[in-house]
Amino acid sequence: MDYLIRPAQAKDVTAMLGLIQELADFEKEPDAVNINEAALLEFGFGENPLYHCFVAEAEGQVIGMALVYFKFSTWNGKALHLEDLVVSADMRGKGIGEALLNRVVQFGKENKVKRIGWVVLDWNKGAIKFYEQKGANIYTNWNIAQLDEQTIATFNTLNE
Repeated sequence: MDYLIRPAQAKDVTAMLGLIQELADFEKEPDAVNINEAALLEFGFGENPLYHCFVAEAEGQVIGMALVYFKFSTWNGKALHLEDLVVSADMRGKGIGEALLNRVVQFGKENKVKRIGWVVLDWNKGAIKFYEQKGANIYTNWNIAQLDEQTIATFNTLNE
């Protein structure tokens, strides 16, 4: 199968949102996607984009994506976070995920990052094996901490 990896364009947001939902479904969180096309457009293709996205395209259709953004590590400096790497279920096993990851690493090198990181679910053995084969370290002794929109809104910032 012939495909190409290219930077996402504003016209790709519908397909990107579809892949984001497909990933949420795969991760058993079908109702967790709270973003829409307008937000993807605003935050990725506006005046000051918050993310970069690469898409895999075959026969005019977006079949995969890798969405990344810069962050800063107090230990290492400039870093890149891979938020999502997803390939349509019917296109997996064809090297597309590897090509997307390769493009992310190339982007990291071009931007002189000191680290590229991402999160993988502990039950996603296929993804863990894939990442380990690419040389990634999988840390099992770190827990993810997050405040969601609700807890941010009700967070008590006053010292009472």
